[in-house]
Amino acid sequence: MSVHDEPAAPRGVAMPELLIGLGMLAAAGAVLWQTMAIPVSPLYSKVGPTVFPYITTCGMLVLAVLLIKAAVQGGWQPDEEKETPTDWRSMGFTVAGLVANLVLIDPLGFTFASTVMFVLICYGFGSRRPLRDGLTGLVLALAAYFGFAKALGVNIGAGVVENGANGALATVASWFGA
Repeated sequence: MSVHDEPAAPRGVAMPELLIGLGMLAAAGAVLWQTMAIPVSPLYSKVGPTVFPYITTCGMLVLAVLLIKAAVQGGWQPDEEKETPTDWRSMGFTVAGLVANLVLIDPLGFTFASTVMFVLICYGFGSRRPLRDGLTGLVLALAAYFGFAKALGVNIGAGVVENGANGALATVASWFGA
């Protein structure tokens, strides 16, 4: 009998994975609770404003149950990976990017805040090319902004960059008589 044929020793409950699964279960409960509070007009026939939140809730519930099941069975990480220390510096840059987005979105707008977040998170993941990351983040943030603001009519935080881009688009449109 080779080493690979031997049955694996049963592992205990993986607490970090269990906590993530329980947190996701709680988040799904909060989404469900808030979705049930959305007023639905009787004018909607089948698809109303709650369809996608309910689909999201179902997906979150399925993932939470799968995470909890994996945690009870010992987790999804091999034992060697569990011994890998956390890179707190990278985690710090990732958290700093998320906090920067929260702090900057109101005064400076979605695009600027998202670009700063993108650069910080890229740095946290090991990128050392902030100019490239900034340009990539800017393009992605502008695409998201115009997708929401122009295509869907949803204001996600216009700021300095968005107002400048809207002015430039209006100027270009006036050249063509639009």
